[in-house]
Amino acid sequence: MPNEIVFDIETQNTFADVDNDFKKLRVSVISLYRYETGQYESYTEGELGKVWPLFEHADRLIGFNSEHFDLPVLNNYYLGDLLSFPHLDLMKCVKQSLGIRLKLADIAAATLDNVTKSADGLQAIRWWKEGKIDEIKKYCEQDVRVTKELYEFGRDNGQLFYKSLTGEMLPFAVDCSFPKANVVGAKKSINLTLPF
Repeated sequence: MPNEIVFDIETQNTFADVDNDFKKLRVSVISLYRYETGQYESYTEGELGKVWPLFEHADRLIGFNSEHFDLPVLNNYYLGDLLSFPHLDLMKCVKQSLGIRLKLADIAAATLDNVTKSADGLQAIRWWKEGKIDEIKKYCEQDVRVTKELYEFGRDNGQLFYKSLTGEMLPFAVDCSFPKANVVGAKKSINLTLPF
């Protein structure tokens, strides 16, 4: 089984707070699900150094809208380029299949039984301002859980679902399979992009 990591981040501020400048967005919490251990883990901004070795040794990172949000924000902290790591962005899969972007909560509601988001990113920022770090971790881990369940459903069934404007549940094809070019268990170099 590949050493994959499903992840999500929450931030301390919004784009409006930082004049739409990615470089000024700050992480409050990152949560992960590691297939290697079968565990959920959460780290605060000050603990990001513990995350880099996990990412560097992963066979693939999995997120939702992670190519356009999570990884660019995390690149504010990482010395290399996380966008060059093996990566599956479920939002990108949705857009490639349907030509539109859908919300994680909407796809989850149409595809999964009893697996939903518990709050939203703006609530997580309010919790940050109130010092409620444990609430942010619970919320972020739930988003990781939803992303993981969608990934597994898409991987196992080759499709996800969404609700049309008329309320009809419609399937759409996705390819979440592990790239055959990456041989699981083969000795590989660490995902490093640092200029040595």
